[in-house]
Amino acid sequence: MIDNSRLKRKINPMPQDVEERLVRENLMDAYRRRPPYQQNDYLGWILKAKRPETKEKRIAQMIEELRNGDKYMGMNYRAK
Repeated sequence: MIDNSRLKRKINPMPQDVEERLVRENLMDAYRRRPPYQQNDYLGWILKAKRPETKEKRIAQMIEELRNGDKYMGMNYRAK
């Protein structure tokens, strides 16, 4: 799913629950429009959560940021 041709670090797999959530929220296209490093960073951040509550909070933040289109992991973001 991630275009890893330009990434030099470990590529994080997309968990099935994250994929299902992106599809359900109609945000898969918004996710795919993000640069590969952002896609990979979101997944790594979510996968590193130790508690289910933390994982859910991170997924919710990613969903909200993709929906609004103006943030990336809490930082301002403007698509090119």
